[in-house]
Amino acid sequence: MSHAPARRGMTGRVITCLVVLAASVYLLLTTAPRLGLDLRGGTQVVLETKAEADDEATERTLEVLRRRVDALGVAEPMLARSGDDRIVIELPGLQDPKQAVETIGRTAQLTFHPITAAPQQLGPVALTGEGVEEARAETNPQEGPSWFVSVDFASDATRKWEELTGQAACSPPGDPKRRVAIVLDDEVISAPEVDVQAQCQVGMIGDRIRITGQFGQAEAKDLALLINAGALPVPVEIIEQRTVGPTLGAAAIEDSARAAVIGLALTAAFLMVVYWFAGFVAVFALLCYALVSYAALLAIGATLTLPGLAGFVLAIGMAVDATVLVFERAREERDSPLPKAVDKGFRGALSAIVDSNVTTLLAAGLLFLLASGPVRGFGVTLTIGVLAAMFTTLVLTRVLTHYTVRSPKISGLTRDGRVRRWVNRRNPDFLARPRWWLVPAAAAVLIAVAGMVFAGPKPGIEFTGGRVLEYSTSADVNQIRDAVSEAGFPRAVVQSSGDNAVSIRTEPVDQAGSDRIRAAVASVTGQADQIRDEQIGPSLGAELRNQALIALGLAIAAQLIYLAVRFDWRLGVATVVALAQDVLIILGIFAWLGKTMDGVFLAALLTVIGYSVNDSVVVFDRVREIRGRRPKDPFARAVGAAVLQTLPRTVNTGVGVLFVLGALLVLGDGSLADFALALLLGLVAGTVSTVATAGPVAILLHRRYPGAQRSPRQARPRARTGSGAVV
Repeated sequence: MSHAPARRGMTGRVITCLVVLAASVYLLLTTAPRLGLDLRGGTQVVLETKAEADDEATERTLEVLRRRVDALGVAEPMLARSGDDRIVIELPGLQDPKQAVETIGRTAQLTFHPITAAPQQLGPVALTGEGVEEARAETNPQEGPSWFVSVDFASDATRKWEELTGQAACSPPGDPKRRVAIVLDDEVISAPEVDVQAQCQVGMIGDRIRITGQFGQAEAKDLALLINAGALPVPVEIIEQRTVGPTLGAAAIEDSARAAVIGLALTAAFLMVVYWFAGFVAVFALLCYALVSYAALLAIGATLTLPGLAGFVLAIGMAVDATVLVFERAREERDSPLPKAVDKGFRGALSAIVDSNVTTLLAAGLLFLLASGPVRGFGVTLTIGVLAAMFTTLVLTRVLTHYTVRSPKISGLTRDGRVRRWVNRRNPDFLARPRWWLVPAAAAVLIAVAGMVFAGPKPGIEFTGGRVLEYSTSADVNQIRDAVSEAGFPRAVVQSSGDNAVSIRTEPVDQAGSDRIRAAVASVTGQADQIRDEQIGPSLGAELRNQALIALGLAIAAQLIYLAVRFDWRLGVATVVALAQDVLIILGIFAWLGKTMDGVFLAALLTVIGYSVNDSVVVFDRVREIRGRRPKDPFARAVGAAVLQTLPRTVNTGVGVLFVLGALLVLGDGSLADFALALLLGLVAGTVSTVATAGPVAILLHRRYPGAQRSPRQARPRARTGSGAVV
């Protein structure tokens, strides 16, 4: 009877796993992914209405723009509001930004014409939309349930309207010439017949008219909206424009897919070597994790972009962490029967898994709510990845290990690995002099700061504004640089982009300037096949930068508060100090290397922050456990023991992630390679900073503020001890 609740709990997990996996397979088979323009090619334009435009005016502008986009003949275009005063337009497959801008950006033209012959052969313009003050969809219950459209004219347009309708009134009822054509952008949107009460050469007197017909409410409102949009066009400004060639997106997808396969294969081989049959179970769980997380993105209709795709590949490696943490805790319980050791491993790792993932979710949520552009998209991808990883580890992997990992001989969980055997011989008092560890950490930070000061950061146009043009060519970069300078752009930054491409970054320029640059490149190479065109206004760049910094600062503050409540404020401060060190080191290295810090780099930096916090949380969770068992031990010894005990998990997780990132670095190109480089640097820096910075800072704060400690949580005694350390 005592085992009945446990059996029911396991049965519930099995049913949950089957339902989730079945739903994921269904979504995978029935839902097509929504690819961003950087993966499928096309043009994106972001428009901003002027400050005086209200919500209704912006909505009218959106309707006119939708009509213009339809005229382009683009398959599956996307138009959407972004905030109160912005409109985002995506045009898949359209490679001519000049055509898009000319068509989308022109002012709406509303005109009124006489009809000179059937069927609706239009005469010259008699009245323009400038004379229309307002159009409204109305109904009069006393006259019946039908709807009509009221149009108010300005005083100077009233006379022109009377002349137009007076001419039409000379034709008999039913004659097409008795109608007046209302034309928006060369398309007749309505052709009402002049009322029979109007007299020839007199017309309809007054500054208000009615357009009647077989209108329902929706039709009347649509017609009023179109008339208003033409009559009151809202000035708009193009603040962002991107054009990506389809070959660039195809190459990114191919590189990411190849990196995912190779990285996952290497990670799978590593896990099976280290954990034997349990490693095989972990590999199967990782495949299920990839399925579930990808299906979740499909379910919410998320758009897969280049940062999101690279982050998805990376998440496969990150998902190793929680599983490795569980397996290492199970190895610590190897004196117990295998099923109990595995169960204790899950229970022992639960606290660290929950704490590390909650801190990451706090950051992801704030990034989604406060940031925009690639930063917001990264927040969505990160949230999905974290939730899928928790389900995979705490539910699916637990079910798989419960039913399959039965033999102690082949499980791989009843023996110590090489790292743990090395750990058992170490002295946990190695952090007794914390200042010695902080000296090299401070030196690394100074070198990084020097890079930021002397070499200087190179922010991408997402944060500065400007235009980036990329062309497929194998010509000499110096020759192209001279040609672009002679074309009138001496400050343009011309760089190689991969093996057969060149990128040109300038201040914001118009389409004519872009054409001159293209001609300059063609003069050197013979032809200039454009594969990318990105233009962002300086105001939008500053806004994206500020939003990202605010979101990042609040995310760090939220993590600090959570760690202070969950652990101890000193451990929270130590975690944030190590995090700041990791960020500065990566920024400094990128500055020394002259790498561009663009939106993809920012996504990588945010991932590094998650790595750094996650690593520190795992160690400090073990510190809390050790202090609960042995509260009289020196704090430095507890921190040192925690670092040693979690070192096998750190090494095994790091190696697994290293395989994925290494494949992405070698096989990727351009932004993908820089993304992988930033994450590799962050992986190393985050692992080292936990030992060399977070631990020593926590020890110094404990010595400075010993009375701030809360009563440690009491933990159950461990069954096994090693040489000077609990393992």
